[in-house]
This record gives sequence, C-alpha cells and structure tokens, in this order.
Amino acid sequence: MTLLVVGGAGYIGSTVASAARDSGRDVVVLDNLSVGREEFTAGCAFYRGDMADGELVDRVFAEHPDIDAVVHCAALTVVPDSVAEPLRYYRENVAKTVDLLDHLRRNDCRRLVFSSSASVYGNAGPVVDEDTPVEPGSPYARTKVMVEQVLADLAAAEPGWRILALRYFNPIGADPQRRSGPTSPRPGHVLGKLLTAQADGEPFTITGTDYPTRDGSGLRDYVHVWDLALAHVAAIERLDDVVDAGRPYLVINLGSGTGVTVRELAAAVNRQVKPQVTVQEGPRRPGDPAGAVATVERARTLLGWLPTATLDDAVRDALAWQKLGIGRR
Repeated sequence: MTLLVVGGAGYIGSTVASAARDSGRDVVVLDNLSVGREEFTAGCAFYRGDMADGELVDRVFAEHPDIDAVVHCAALTVVPDSVAEPLRYYRENVAKTVDLLDHLRRNDCRRLVFSSSASVYGNAGPVVDEDTPVEPGSPYARTKVMVEQVLADLAAAEPGWRILALRYFNPIGADPQRRSGPTSPRPGHVLGKLLTAQADGEPFTITGTDYPTRDGSGLRDYVHVWDLALAHVAAIERLDDVVDAGRPYLVINLGSGTGVTVRELAAAVNRQVKPQVTVQEGPRRPGDPAGAVATVERARTLLGWLPTATLDDAVRDALAWQKLGIGRR
C-alpha cells in the first residue's frame, strides 16, 4: 500500500518519507515547497501544491488509488513568526488542515497520523506525559492544540476515522544517509545555534545559568529525527491496533525520555569539532522555562518504539549535514 506524506519535502516530513520507503512502502509527497526542498522527495511521487487545493488532492488519490494512510507534517513552525503573524499561522496550520480533512474524507481515506508538538504543554515540567494539561504559550502552539481538537471531534463524530497525534519534543540531527536534513539558514534551536557559532568562529552564549537543573543551564528533551521517522512508520503499521471504533483518536509523546542541558549539549558538540566552540554565560531570556522531559511509555507500549540514537549520534549527523552546505543555500 501507499503512504501520502503531506509536507513531505520538509525536514521531518522528508525523513518520515525516507523511513517509510526503507520499510518497503511506496510514498507520495504533497508539498507546496514554501519551506521544503523538492530534492528531498527523490524516490517518491511528488506533487507540488497546497493541501487545501481539493482538485489537486483529488488528482493525487485518482492517480494513486492504493493510498491507505496519510502522515500530515505540513505546518509553519517558527514561534516568533507566529507571534508576529498569527492570522497567517491560523490560516496555514488550522484552516487548511480542515480543508485537507474534507478532501481526505471525500476520497475515503480516514487513517491519519498528525505531526503535533510538545509545545502544547507550555512550561509544564519537569516530566510530561500525555495527560499533562495543555498550556500553549504561542500562536504556533495554539494551532497545534486547535488541530488536535478538530481531529478528536472529527474522530468522535464520524465512524471510520483512525487518528494518532504524535507530540514531538525537540527533533535534532539529520537523515543518517544524508538524504535530507535541516535547511534553515538561521536555526532557532540550540544545536543549530551551536553549530552555526562553531562554523562562523563566534562564541555561543548560554542564556541562563541559574535554572533548577543539575548544572544550572536549561534542559530539553532531544530526539533524533530518524528515531522520530521510525516512530511514524510504527504508527502507520500499528494504527488499526492502537486506535479503533472504541478509541478512534489518541495522542502519543515522542521524545528521548531523558534530558540534556545546554552545557551538556555544548560539550557533545565540542567532542566532535575543531576548533571547539567558545562557550560564554549570559542572563536568562524572558519566558524561557527550565525545561522538561517526555514520558514515552505510551509509545513503547503501543508502538513498540523507543529511541535508539544517542546524543553523539545526533550531533554527528547534524555536523555531517551541515558540511554539505544545503541549509545555507
């Protein structure tokens, strides 16, 4: 059978598509290339366009009638941009997802895995499970909460839907086979900033050294993007076992289950680079939480999934991808 990956030319979506192909599935990618790269879709049937375009989605299904499931990874994801342009984020992430769901229903495809985010938990911590109350702190995070609510309501109202929402913690790294990876020329996450500082010969500033963590710096749950991709493959393969008519919608956390501090991440980078990154200390940024780690027992029990890549693996793959120079083109 064939998998449709919406947003499959982006960082995570393309890695999911590669993992699905490696598992033996045919993959179709639908992406408007606002962020993604067409070269990341090699080996897949690719359609350039918007998920809200009903005629295009109908054509995808007409030309690939064996599509039996969809992974929805299409979204705008930059938190500061969502604060500056909330209407754009609600339109692109929420309204167009509603359109997509209409198109899927019309084509009788009701098996869906949704790319959600641990940002829905806000500043909750230090340990987060799927029952932790959602407290989104940005328009971006609120779009994820809104879409999750739409999916839950749809699955409850209409028979036949089988939906998993996968809440990612902090994806890092790149496809170990270098087929795709991060492409932002100005990464916002800590590992990207560390690697950029090293490449540019600039110091890296730890923003906040008085958090209630083991070394005073902020703590995050990092998960290798390839482990995330394998979780999606497991979710598709086990979808009908995990959700059914009695429970057609469920959320699952995807993280490492362990935390890494900023100091520890900087040390991991410096184990693999020369010259090393100069690390300096600075004050906290307003609103930054101490951090949290995921409880991943539900993923282990229901999907048979646990992450296997180490922090050093993720740093190595991110470095190898950076050396290709694709993110700065």
